[in-house]
Amino acid sequence: MSTDGPGPGTWDVYIGLDLGTSGLKAVALAASGAILARGSAAYPTHRPAAGACEQDPADWRRAVEQVVAQLAEVTPARRWRAIGLSGMIPTLVTLGADGQPAGPAITWQDSRADDLGDEFRERCGAAALYRLTGQWVDGRYLLPMFGRIARADPARAAATAAIASAKDYLFGWLTGELTTDPSTATGYGCYELETGGWSTACLAAAVLAPAGPRLPAVRPCTTSRPLRAEVAAQLGCAPIPVVLGAADSVLGALGLGVREPGQVAYIAGTSNVILGVTDRLVLDPAHRFLVTPLAEPGRWGVEMDLLATGSAITWLAGLLGGDLTAAGLVELAARTNPAHAPVMLPYLSPGEQGALWDPLLLGAIVGLDLSHGREHLARALVNGIVLESRRCLAVLDETGGFGRAIEVAGGSAASPSFRTDLADAARRLVSMPRDDDTDHSARGAALIAARAMDGGWPDGAFPAAGLAAEPDETRAKAWDEMWAAHESARSRLHPGNDVLLPPLPATA
Repeated sequence: MSTDGPGPGTWDVYIGLDLGTSGLKAVALAASGAILARGSAAYPTHRPAAGACEQDPADWRRAVEQVVAQLAEVTPARRWRAIGLSGMIPTLVTLGADGQPAGPAITWQDSRADDLGDEFRERCGAAALYRLTGQWVDGRYLLPMFGRIARADPARAAATAAIASAKDYLFGWLTGELTTDPSTATGYGCYELETGGWSTACLAAAVLAPAGPRLPAVRPCTTSRPLRAEVAAQLGCAPIPVVLGAADSVLGALGLGVREPGQVAYIAGTSNVILGVTDRLVLDPAHRFLVTPLAEPGRWGVEMDLLATGSAITWLAGLLGGDLTAAGLVELAARTNPAHAPVMLPYLSPGEQGALWDPLLLGAIVGLDLSHGREHLARALVNGIVLESRRCLAVLDETGGFGRAIEVAGGSAASPSFRTDLADAARRLVSMPRDDDTDHSARGAALIAARAMDGGWPDGAFPAAGLAAEPDETRAKAWDEMWAAHESARSRLHPGNDVLLPPLPATA
């Protein structure tokens, strides 16, 4: 792998790194918008206690070295012009005075700070906090997460000079500067959407001011800094610019080509993200969606995240045993009549951050009997995910301004049967790019790098319209019946969480 600096005219490749929940994905993007190479590396999640989900930032660094080496085998490092970043949020990294991690990272799947989230909302005023931040802050945001550490491990809290999200830490390791972008900043729980800065009142409520750990400066997602010479030598490339990038949901939508007001992205992964694009800052009185600043100025994302989707599919595939994979489970479900499955409430994380937004929701199977086999359990889980997706899309319908088409990518969305189910259940056109690209967030990170360097998007940056599933009214009516059964089970098991939604319109 060459470490020579690029010569004239050879800087024509942009690297995108996506630090995800289960692994790092990377792409090398040509100036034409074509993907030249891909890389990936997995890392473990540790669960040392009930509700705990932790990772070692050293595993992230090793993953970066691995994927960069994979890309360099196809695209020589002398051609690389810049590196863009994408990352999961919110995941907490506590940093000591030397900038090194003080203890393991706490991922967004960790539920141990739920009570701290409730306390934080009460101190700030829940409705006022949502109006300020666009977030219904709970225990999975960074400030409550750190509050739990302060109670459970005072020595670690005392040794913490700064807190950061996962991507912010990665940018700091690569460049030596601790900085965050607006979309990632929303995961801290104290970012003011209108002012673009940290709320001093929220920091005080979290007991982080004036003597607590500092937070990163907030800068535009196109901000760049040179790769540290030491890290460049490790990675085998020149000290090229590293572009700050954005949250994985934001760059996943961008990589999918969803960037104009009215468009809707559905990104299936460890969790499923449903994001509608708007050109105005809009809030929901019932806080059923989050508001996220997007990569382009003046654009906002109305976002709902289903927590246990890809992770639940992987879990059930392992539970059912044999050689069943996550993709195999979705295909097993596809061969089973949806109406023949029991009802499954897919709140397996536990909790939910879709339109219901309740950390206390628990998963359940209702109507199970001896006639059901593994295929019916697979079908039940897919049904539950599809029906919760329908709930979120109905909220977008009520909010208004969003079209009837959904652009999907990744995970379970790669299955034609899943796209058909989603189209029928939500009565929407569901479209997926023909290249079936699952590295949408990494692609978005590379696109941000290109925009930061050139001031515009590469030619051919966004995927063309592809495979489409149109709703069928007969099948849609069957999904209406399954929705009624789903809601009946949810209301019986979780009577305190009722979300009223308008009826879905019939297809033409």
